[in-house]
Amino acid sequence: MKQGVVADDLTRGFWEAANEERLVVQNCPHCSRLQHPPAPTCGECGGDALEWKEVSGKGTIYNYCVVHDCPIRTLQEDQPFNVAVIMLDDDPGVQMYSHLPGVPADEVPVHANVEVIFEATANGQKVPEWRVVD
Repeated sequence: MKQGVVADDLTRGFWEAANEERLVVQNCPHCSRLQHPPAPTCGECGGDALEWKEVSGKGTIYNYCVVHDCPIRTLQEDQPFNVAVIMLDDDPGVQMYSHLPGVPADEVPVHANVEVIFEATANGQKVPEWRVVD
């Protein structure tokens, strides 16, 4: 089972939504920019009144890498594994990084469509991952 995630004040809304199997990103009400990962202020206008906005959970694989020598002990038994860069359909400027369960490390279909799934970690926190769809 995956290592547990511990939310902090900045990321709590993201992780609470994940436990409800909803994917959210930050939205700036001043300039309408979506952003991820969470930050204290908008990366575009500097606004600090950021809100959580639910997104579709659909995207495209932009690129990937294969991890052969992970320093995180709890992930070493899964080596080699892939880490894909996912561009969200809602805003291709918003990217997430994820393992692709069930996809061999070196067979990631770049430009394939994906959708979010949620997997529980060791402490019960759900994390978003992505699966390839037709």
